[in-house]
Amino acid sequence: MSRKDPYKNFNFKQAEKLIRQALKEDIGKDDVTSRYFIPKDSVSKAEILVKEDGIIAGLKIFSKVFEIVDPGVKVKFNLKDGSRVKRGQVIGEVLGSSRSILKGERVSLNLLQRMSGVATQTFQAVKALGDDNIKVIDTRKTTPNLRIFEKLAVRLGGGENHRIGLYDMILIKDNHIEANGGLENTLQKLKKIRARTELKIEVEVKNLREFELLSQIGEGYVDRVMLDNFSIANVKRASAQNTAGFEIEISGGVNLKNISKYSRIKGIDYISMGSLTHSVDSIDISLNFL
Repeated sequence: MSRKDPYKNFNFKQAEKLIRQALKEDIGKDDVTSRYFIPKDSVSKAEILVKEDGIIAGLKIFSKVFEIVDPGVKVKFNLKDGSRVKRGQVIGEVLGSSRSILKGERVSLNLLQRMSGVATQTFQAVKALGDDNIKVIDTRKTTPNLRIFEKLAVRLGGGENHRIGLYDMILIKDNHIEANGGLENTLQKLKKIRARTELKIEVEVKNLREFELLSQIGEGYVDRVMLDNFSIANVKRASAQNTAGFEIEISGGVNLKNISKYSRIKGIDYISMGSLTHSVDSIDISLNFL
């Protein structure tokens, strides 16, 4: 699990709005199958069964779904968010109106499975890196409307978050630089902007020449530098030449097979991985009536 409380500052109000939208999408006017085949007063107990190894993430979100569907439905877990789970493990139970359980089943499982998949991928990346001095962080390559859940899952898996969206950090990437006629022009404009914002500022560079230019002009104006698709050798060179004291972020082409190569390189602060969220498999979890 993340070093800090993963749920700290989590926007439950926004989460509830998104869950309600998902329930509306799934239920529509009513669960017609249950209306015809499940007695209104039927009460059931169901177990939550994990069908593959991984990291469980989103237990509070799972519970929130049923709280919205029917506050009378009780959800109990026998472990904590961010825990490792094994195939065949029963992690909790749901007790209440059969109709209500069936209404909340799919949305609650979809979120729990997706979040657990993201947390598992993050856990594996952190473990493969094996260096607590470097933080594994996510990107904006998330599923539309699921970003807050997926970024929470990254934290539950032991990683940390990059910016949440376009609004909470200034990140000057190659397209911004090209649109401004090059890095030097961009940095000159940045000097004027720096005094008008308290937001953190990061600049992407594609090679050592751009890093050297940034070091000459950007000191005092730039907080973090993203080394985009740098070779290991050039990452080491840039870290050694970082006299301006920038935070260093590695980005591009990092995966579970090669992330360990960055371990113990002095001066690296972050490794960002889009694969934590954009190409992850959900963990198979089911809700079985007893």
